[in-house]
Amino acid sequence: MQMKHPLYDKEEFARLGDEIYENKLRQHIEKDNYGKIVAIDIQTGEFEIATDTISATRQLYNRLPDAQPWVVRIGYRAVHRFGARSLKDVV
Repeated sequence: MQMKHPLYDKEEFARLGDEIYENKLRQHIEKDNYGKIVAIDIQTGEFEIATDTISATRQLYNRLPDAQPWVVRIGYRAVHRFGARSLKDVV
């Protein structure tokens, strides 16, 4: 697999990814996909959902080879857990 290089600095990358997730996807996908992974192309807003990061990202690259993927664990603050609680526990 060819190495992909980000087109944005990490702050802009994160801002765009979070903005798409919060404003366009979250309300539509969270209920039925809680705990799964969504890989979002920050350029187009296209996305793929899977049970793990590699699968979601691979599915997105298969459809969009030039994708710039931002990865979110649906319903959580972070993709990987380091003692954090889910958003469901906080809300």
